[in-house]
Amino acid sequence: MQSLIYLFVAAIGVGLGAAGYFALNLTIIEALLTGLVVAAFCLVLVERNMRRRAHERLERSVQDLSRLLSTDAQAGQALSKRINALESIDAGQRLDVIEADVSVLGTVVRQLAETVADIEDAQGHIGASAPAAAAVPVPTDEDPEEKDELEPVIPIEMLRQAIEEGRLLFYVQPIVTLPGRRIHGYDIVPHLLMEDGEVAGPEDFMPRSGHGDVVRMIESRAMVQAVAFARRAKTQGAPVTVYIPMTDATLANAASRQHLLAQLDANQAIVRELCIKVAEADWKHLSALEDKGLEALAEKGAHFSIGKLKSLRLTFSELMQAGVRSVRVDAKRIVEDPESYTDFHTSDIAPYLQRYEMDLIVTGVTSEQQILTLIDDGMNLAQGPHIAKPGPIREDLAHREPAPARRTASLN
Repeated sequence: MQSLIYLFVAAIGVGLGAAGYFALNLTIIEALLTGLVVAAFCLVLVERNMRRRAHERLERSVQDLSRLLSTDAQAGQALSKRINALESIDAGQRLDVIEADVSVLGTVVRQLAETVADIEDAQGHIGASAPAAAAVPVPTDEDPEEKDELEPVIPIEMLRQAIEEGRLLFYVQPIVTLPGRRIHGYDIVPHLLMEDGEVAGPEDFMPRSGHGDVVRMIESRAMVQAVAFARRAKTQGAPVTVYIPMTDATLANAASRQHLLAQLDANQAIVRELCIKVAEADWKHLSALEDKGLEALAEKGAHFSIGKLKSLRLTFSELMQAGVRSVRVDAKRIVEDPESYTDFHTSDIAPYLQRYEMDLIVTGVTSEQQILTLIDDGMNLAQGPHIAKPGPIREDLAHREPAPARRTASLN
């Protein structure tokens, strides 16, 4: 290509020289000089243009090289951070825990094999003529959570009367962030004002089984109270998450669920601040239903918080798709017996849940030592009587229902 350019320049010089000699009557020397000057001028222009292009190509190459070096530097920094993170991991402690678990598992398997062998030997010694022995029930330890499910001390008739008379109250119990103990959200906690002025907690009057109409009535009013609380808190510039306790008595009932869907649809501005708190047993029952009630609530923006968990060995990806945003564990169990919840190290539980956009809420905190342990393990959401007990809602945030109409009798 360059040879063609030089050939073209020489042709221009020869052509101009010939034109000057034959057309302009120049002498041979003048014509030659004219051709050489024109050819030299063209060569200078060509060389300058070629150098400019070469300089531009060099600049582009330098810019590409700079970008590659920048990318390599970023990759090196990311690799360095990962290496530092790996170096900071104390693998020895985790390996010790795994070795201890394997040892315990081996002991349990050996004891199980010995027990099965003893049972087989005992069955072998029983003759065909031996009289049938009555089965003796083996005493078993009750589930700690089942011990809490005692029948309420307040009769259902008294509860119905109190609700009709407007003596159903709603307190709030805060959930705080650790270690700063700033407010993260509030649980709506129903209470009952007794005739003697005493206030009864939910464990004293909430029905454990049956009486779904009463439960639905209480939970419906709790939802109204939560909507008013969340809306007024957001209006005052301090939005918080409000957790509404509900059971399958409401969520599995088609009419109650439609009313709940209508409430969520009418309060889309604060739907992110509302979260339905459901026990694990009720959640499993609702998930097994075929009417897809949970999916309908999730489509309206409802969020869920699952409490009374017996284990954290759950499929969190499915829970995330179903709208679950937090799970709750008992402080005493997670501190004293974390293996009953999960196989993870306690410091890994909260980060693992955050991968699925879920919070871990530790409930029932009763001592400062439990709080220190939770902080060490990175569990930063807690609730319990040691932090704050349920208390009345502020007047400017509470929803006040109108007093029930009372029948008056005229005296003659």
